Amino acid sequence: MAKDRTLYVCGACGYETAKWMGKCPGCGAWNTLEEQAPRAAAAQAAPAKANKQRPGTGAQAMRLDEIPEESAERAGTGIAELDRVLGGGVVEGSLTLVGGDPGIGKSTLLLQASEHLASGGARVLYVSGEESARQIKMRARRLGAASDNLYILSENAMDEAERRWTELAPDFMVIDSIQTMYRPDMASAPGSVSQVRECASLLMRMAKTTGCAVFLVGHVTKEGAIAGPRVLEHMVDVVLYFEGDHQRQYRILRAVKNRFGSVNEIGLFEMRETGMTPVENPSHLLLSERARNVPGSCVHPAMEGSRPMLVDVQALALQTAYGTPRRTTNGFDAGRLALLLAVLEKRAGIPLLGQDVYVNVAGGLELGEPAADLALCAAVASSVKEVCVPADWAVMGEVGLAGEIRAISQAERRLAECWRLGFHTCVMPRSDARRVHVPEGMRVYGVETLAEALAVLLG
Repeated sequence: MAKDRTLYVCGACGYETAKWMGKCPGCGAWNTLEEQAPRAAAAQAAPAKANKQRPGTGAQAMRLDEIPEESAERAGTGIAELDRVLGGGVVEGSLTLVGGDPGIGKSTLLLQASEHLASGGARVLYVSGEESARQIKMRARRLGAASDNLYILSENAMDEAERRWTELAPDFMVIDSIQTMYRPDMASAPGSVSQVRECASLLMRMAKTTGCAVFLVGHVTKEGAIAGPRVLEHMVDVVLYFEGDHQRQYRILRAVKNRFGSVNEIGLFEMRETGMTPVENPSHLLLSERARNVPGSCVHPAMEGSRPMLVDVQALALQTAYGTPRRTTNGFDAGRLALLLAVLEKRAGIPLLGQDVYVNVAGGLELGEPAADLALCAAVASSVKEVCVPADWAVMGEVGLAGEIRAISQAERRLAECWRLGFHTCVMPRSDARRVHVPEGMRVYGVETLAEALAVLLG
């Protein structure tokens, strides 16, 4: 009788090896190889080989102009911010993955969307492998969900879920969560690399063949990435991430992958007792508690996907008590901050060698675009010189190492948002100021260098 072999499987990429190693040869991650029971390895050996030898579809190659055009039909979820992130609604036969920290609102949002879709006449199947049907009903009562077309199934075996799917023929389906689902013909535990990969592959095939749109809830690791193999994010059509602090009532839903719309689109929600409430005017919300006429504060019109949002960039500079000045940032890249502080000192003459600098983007947003450089420099210089940036001025522009102010993208949309919220003066790159349409009554200062911009802003 042959001796069963023990396999070690990487939790990040699914790489298999006969011996344990500290570093995975497949993806280079450390301490991700997990031992798999010998019986599990033996049970999975034959099905895995059979799957690899599955025959193809037999489709013929076609010229591009011969392929019939089909417009993707979208269904509105009844939640405007969710529809915005999805690109206009749910596409028929799509597979969407929603990830986020525990308790941030993934299940609540999808249950609300299921209720809206079911109320519109669609048949929705909500499969939960974590909660009982009674627990889901308690949440549904709190959210006001009571549609006759919403079906609840508390099950984590994929064969049973597939059987119910075939019986009901739903238009939409929610799996909460993919890490709790398992295939009984595989001996590995739920949440393992092989189980997550096979369950997601089965759901993808069913969604594409039946036209049912499927939402998957995904757990995240302590680093914030979707748990399971990385191939899970490559298989699905849309990947949405929930961001936010549990201590705050606001949540940000961000699209990091979307085959039917733009990426980096965000939706802003407010967590209430009645569920996730969309925030229709995020700029007003982010500036509602802004301190006016205080040094170190500057308003920047940021672009999140296709949406302009006005955010408050704050900086605090004070004499250091240590030999090495501290550089602390929240919502801004630390490496970019160090670069801009060096440019401030070298090109604009702002003394920062003995100053601790603290930077914060109010509202919990992450500013990754270079258009926020000038606003950050203005906030730091304002704090060092104890001179306020005018409260009704907006600032945008990229700062180069030579101190030049470079052009930015979508400057006209940023100006329109500033005008809508009462910011009638803007400092921006001169190249953009010459070519964009400026709203009537708005004053624009076009600057070419950092020193010139600070002279305009701080007098």
